Amino acid sequence: MAMNIESPGNIDPELLSKLQRITSLAALNKKGKLICKIAGKQLLVLQTASGVYVCNNRCPHEGFPLSEGTLNEGCVLTCNWHNWKFDLETGETLIGGDSLRVYPVTLRNGEIWCDLTDPPPERARSRVFLGLEQALAENDYERLAREVTRYRISGGDPLDLIRFAFGWAHEKFQYGITHAHAAAADWLMVYDGLLGTDDPDTLIPVVEILGHIAWDCKRDAGQWEFTQNCETDFSAIALENAIEEEDENAAVAQVRAAIKTGKETDLQLALARVSLRHYQSFGHSPIYVDKVHELVARFGSCATDIFVLPLVRSFCFGRREDLIPEFRAYGVRLATWNGRGSVVPAAETFRHAGVPRALALISDAAGELDALDDVLMEAIAGAMLYFDGNLQNAVDQPVSNNVDWLDFSHALTHLQSARKLAEVQPDLKPNAYLQCGCFLGRNSRFVNWNQNMDRWKVSDSEEFFRNAFYKILDHGEPFYIYPAHYLKFTCAVQQEVRLKPTASWVPTLLAACNRFLNEPIKRKHVRRTIMQSRAFVEAQGF
Repeated sequence: MAMNIESPGNIDPELLSKLQRITSLAALNKKGKLICKIAGKQLLVLQTASGVYVCNNRCPHEGFPLSEGTLNEGCVLTCNWHNWKFDLETGETLIGGDSLRVYPVTLRNGEIWCDLTDPPPERARSRVFLGLEQALAENDYERLAREVTRYRISGGDPLDLIRFAFGWAHEKFQYGITHAHAAAADWLMVYDGLLGTDDPDTLIPVVEILGHIAWDCKRDAGQWEFTQNCETDFSAIALENAIEEEDENAAVAQVRAAIKTGKETDLQLALARVSLRHYQSFGHSPIYVDKVHELVARFGSCATDIFVLPLVRSFCFGRREDLIPEFRAYGVRLATWNGRGSVVPAAETFRHAGVPRALALISDAAGELDALDDVLMEAIAGAMLYFDGNLQNAVDQPVSNNVDWLDFSHALTHLQSARKLAEVQPDLKPNAYLQCGCFLGRNSRFVNWNQNMDRWKVSDSEEFFRNAFYKILDHGEPFYIYPAHYLKFTCAVQQEVRLKPTASWVPTLLAACNRFLNEPIKRKHVRRTIMQSRAFVEAQGF
């Protein structure tokens, strides 16, 4: 912004006290532009037909020098590296993202003076939200990182940005809650561990959460508004029935009633029952309920709607695998559960058991759930450690045989979350353990027990976790789904190991986690997809 004032008497005394000399007008006239380093800032001074302008020399995009840019007659400065364009009057970005910092100029006796004072922190923080919203909408990871850094440096709590982002996004998830929510709870646990340190990784969890939100919203690309209807009072039965009938509007109206009447606890209990009513959505439902509880606890009841409404939507769209033949035995075993079985199986008995057999073994131990818990942990850990990784590369197979690491990692994270929900409502324990049997039974077909897994043994668990989280923080994965699962599984393993450090299954589980984090995952199945599509179309006809 240009300002031409020759008489010192015309200058506000308060402004005068803030001014710093930049350079002389004569020096600027010789070259038309100058670079000056003052008060830790690298400034670009420009002479134009409209007057003198002073701005930061570093482009707010990637820091390249604007002194090497192009200035047109309309006082638009272009950074020639990536064609970002800035209006020098306002600093507004005409093409690009972040705005350019420009400084008010005062001319006194042939000298160029500027007010280089930073704006009040609260004003700087308020501007961050505008930039953050634009960065989220454009899925701009680098700008998200810059806005988070600006907010932190100006004294703000980065968690404010996470709450804002979930609020901005909660009606942009077409099918409801995503791994962005589940991973956020675990990223925040990592963030807590880094707080109070000088570790430069401190802001990684925040930026990863925001980036995942932006990615998923960009994928769904729309606004999917929730009904504003609200029942006069909350009914847990009505909520559960609405979700069972896939009636989102009725379910959302019940959620709003629970929030309005202060019945969030009753709401949480109902959602836990819904999440375990079916073996559904590949076990995601109890995981999502558990993580939403954690997010609401952290951000407060005022944020209940932005987390619970997408959760309810996901339930209404969710798959119910217990209705397909492979898992139909689940409903039968659940209906006949008597809680009196006392035959606790060995973990090895699950190795070759299909779904019906796995469910029968669990039912036979219905009266010994504490002992069964350790058996299931051993069985889950063993199956994951001995997963036949070659199956990821198989291409000539039916869709029902498609399998990868996440089929196995979900068995543990599901059991952990389901068990936590059942601790509050013990009548859900049969659901939790039988659904674990669904995982074990299905996965038993994809395990090779004849592999030598000695190289994955972990000798020091705490050192292993330090190294694991260090690697996850700089994961390098372009798709958020994979670091989300690395993080989720490692957090779950750490919690289980610390809970029972001397349990017999600990060495196996640590080895499984070690292998999971260090063996490659095939992320895109090009040939398999084409072959399966061809087989399907040829069989069905066009």
